[in-house]
Amino acid sequence: MVNAEVDAATRALSHLEDTCLVWHSLDGLRAVTGVAALLRGSPGTSGLQPFAADQEEVVRSLPAVSAEARAMLEAVDAGGGQASSSRARPGVSVAEAAGPAEELIAHGLLVSSGDGMLTLPGEVGLALRGGRTTIAPVDVPPPLPTSSRASTLVDRAAAGAAFELVRNLELLLDGWSVTPPRSLRGGAGLTVRDLKTTAERLHVTEPTAALLIEVAWAAGLLALGADEEGDPAWMPTELFDQWLQQPLAARWSHVAGAWLASPRLPGLVGQRDPAGKTWNALAPDLAGASAVATRRQTLGLLAALPDGEVLAAGTGPAAVVTRLAWERPRRPRTRTESREALVDWTLTEAETLGLTAFGGLAAYGRQLVAGEDPVPTLAGLLPEPVDHVLLQGDLTAVAPGPLEPALARTLAVVATVESHGGATVYRFTKESVRRAMDRGWTATEIHAFLTAASRTPVPQALTYLVDDTARTFGTVRVGFAAAYLRSDDEAALAELLAHPAAESLGLRRLAPTVVVSTVALDSLLPRLRELGLAPVVEAPDGSIHVARPDAKRAKARNGARPAGAQEAHLAARATAVAARIKAGDETAAARPAPAEPASTMAILHEAIDAGEQVVISYVDGRGVGGEARVEPLGIDGGALAARVEDDVRSFALSRIRSVRPTSP
Repeated sequence: MVNAEVDAATRALSHLEDTCLVWHSLDGLRAVTGVAALLRGSPGTSGLQPFAADQEEVVRSLPAVSAEARAMLEAVDAGGGQASSSRARPGVSVAEAAGPAEELIAHGLLVSSGDGMLTLPGEVGLALRGGRTTIAPVDVPPPLPTSSRASTLVDRAAAGAAFELVRNLELLLDGWSVTPPRSLRGGAGLTVRDLKTTAERLHVTEPTAALLIEVAWAAGLLALGADEEGDPAWMPTELFDQWLQQPLAARWSHVAGAWLASPRLPGLVGQRDPAGKTWNALAPDLAGASAVATRRQTLGLLAALPDGEVLAAGTGPAAVVTRLAWERPRRPRTRTESREALVDWTLTEAETLGLTAFGGLAAYGRQLVAGEDPVPTLAGLLPEPVDHVLLQGDLTAVAPGPLEPALARTLAVVATVESHGGATVYRFTKESVRRAMDRGWTATEIHAFLTAASRTPVPQALTYLVDDTARTFGTVRVGFAAAYLRSDDEAALAELLAHPAAESLGLRRLAPTVVVSTVALDSLLPRLRELGLAPVVEAPDGSIHVARPDAKRAKARNGARPAGAQEAHLAARATAVAARIKAGDETAAARPAPAEPASTMAILHEAIDAGEQVVISYVDGRGVGGEARVEPLGIDGGALAARVEDDVRSFALSRIRSVRPTSP
């Protein structure tokens, strides 16, 4: 009965017995209770519907029906064995039959349930198919269309994508170390704006940016932490520092393996959920029950292709879907994770991650899918990183190969990637140099870095660019009032006051060189930069203070560490401690000595009891010192609640350096 070779049918029956889906009765093999009901209505299984009349008599009537009735019968069989017809009357005789549906009912070839539903009896379906359970053979898997492609070409192209993946992850997490994006309410994911900003910064599409972010999370390199204000934000974990110390091939293996085992669905980002809301990257529910299985099955098909054969472009993905439907016909479908979508996402993501290229699986990708170590194979395909760039007279730098990770990350601070390829091109602009100075670089440090990193002399145009930017950097100084702006360049302040976009800043000129604003400093700084200015923060004594932001870290979700993690962890800790000590030495002289704790607390408690104001000297989360006249309201949980003008603010006691009364 089964449309298959005898050997294939025998193996299938043996498998069904092993899985306890069939058993030997006195009358032969029988399916366990519920199997027939479960399969009823599946494509190609209409022959399993129950039979309701005399078998031989009904089957003998099959050749007697009209061509129209025969065509309808075949259509019902192909559609799963059921159909609906509101005009077909049950119980009609052959003479009374009007139309093919009633003709089939009269002959007993279709059974009417009385509510318009028509069912094809099992034996009729078997007779219609010549005694077979299906029209097409069931033991022959649907073919996969392929084309020829040299395996060495596939390996090299995939290795290039693997290198690009690791590089982009480094740039992504380095940037989020300094300015971690805040999470949506309740840790519900990343905002659409932050995803777009990340894609623009990395020069990738938004779906690719979403994939990078999701892979970083799955690999334990990214987690939810707290920013300077205590709000939840996405930032690298401690594992990221250990991961950076590993060879590039090992870093790739770590993240690619995490993707392979992750149930997350980055392909959903930007689409609508069943409630009509947009899926956000890092959303808690962005996962699928069939994601891992479909991902492995799809890559398993690629791994089984003969050497030198790859999926044919265009028709390959559709053929993979058909093949998986043949192998797993009963896999449930959902609105968010159809088999077609999962296969398409798998093939696209695998190519972006560097497992595949040109529709074929790389040699090290086969090893990863098989559970073997891909690092030695991938390491042999990666080019040796270079430790220099070539500076050009047109304010660009050409990397003659993949740069060492540390050099690439440092260069990305002071320059912007203009084009990728065999040789990456970086461009220096006034904005990129200013970005480096915003992070605490001096002109001297930039000159020294360019000289050390380039194998060609530093062009005079680039030297002038750095020096010119340094001369204008800090022309406008921002300090604490609500905030104030001070500049020796009166024309610069006049231009700012006249700027149409500056109306919302609440600016008012107090003197030719001083302007005050009603906007708080933390909001004023980025707004001024958007207007094209390059402000710096001014310390209470009038000196310029540009703090180098600390790299922020979140706690890793689990204790898993890559090979050599302990040594890398100690090295990273030592580097971080040395950087903090150096930063502390540089700023200690400019900060006022802290008051004795007992004296500070006594003055605060006296002010709270008397309802009087005091002047506190404190350091904010960026390491910038300042003073504020406040009215202390209470102390709780290591923080001082105080009224500042018409607002109530909280000051961490650990950041208050001194307190003095407003009058003796």
